[in-house]
Formats: sequence, C-alpha cells, structure tokens
Amino acid sequence: PYVKRISYWPQFVLGLTFNWGALLGYAAVHGSLSSIVVPLYLGGVSWTLLYDTIYAFQDIKDDLSVGIKSTAIRLQHNISGWLTGFGITTWVGISTSGFLSGLSWPFYVGMVIGGGHLLWQVIYLDIHNSKDCAKKFRSNKIFGGIVFL
Repeated sequence: PYVKRISYWPQFVLGLTFNWGALLGYAAVHGSLSSIVVPLYLGGVSWTLLYDTIYAFQDIKDDLSVGIKSTAIRLQHNISGWLTGFGITTWVGISTSGFLSGLSWPFYVGMVIGGGHLLWQVIYLDIHNSKDCAKKFRSNKIFGGIVFL
C-alpha cells in the first residue's frame, strides 16, 4: 500500500514480491538459481502486472480522488497495448521456463489454452465497468489452474 503513495507502479512492486517465491523455491530445491527459473519469475511478475492492473481499474475513480497512484491510472490511455504486452511477456516467460525444463507436449497445449485465456481478458475487458474488471481479475485463477495442470 505504501508504494501507491509514491509511484504509479505499485503493481510492479507487488509482482516482484509475490513472485519472489519462485526464485526462493527453486534455489531451495536445487541449491542455486539457473536460467530455467528467471523467465518463470519474469513471467510471474508480468502476470501480476496484468491481473492487478485490471483489478486497479475497479478503484480508479477513488484513487484519483484521494491522490493514490496505480498502473491503471498511469497506463489508462493505452491500456490494451500495455495489457497485451504484459500478457505476451507472461506467456513467453512461462513457456520459456517450461521449454528449458524439458516439459513435454501437454504443457504446450496448456500454454496455448492459457494464452487464449489471457487474450480473452485483454480483448473483452471493459475498464469502465467495475463488475467486468472484477470478473476478468477473478478469471486469473483459471489461467493459474491451466498452467498448473
């Protein structure tokens, strides 16, 4: 919450924090970091930017009225482009990590389906409808489930 007072990028800080566990978990299991986990971490940070920016649009009017910052405020004039970029970075990061890990074809089928889900969010998001923003935000559990399986 503090970052919202000083930066338009609190979702980025949240992404760095939330996804730190990927780096720690990998290092705990393998004893060090490798090139396998870095794209996973970056993909996770980008995914957090995507879903939490969508979430931030629910509160954008209140945030503006009290002077709180967010990526939704900063990026609102080209939000489709930014969310597309976050989605692509998410997909490429997770896919690259899977490739470097030697995962087989079911992983890639899941990533195609997951990529379609991210694309659906970006294409059909109505940033002026808080209920739609909440729906798209909550739908990220589906993306997470697809990638997990």
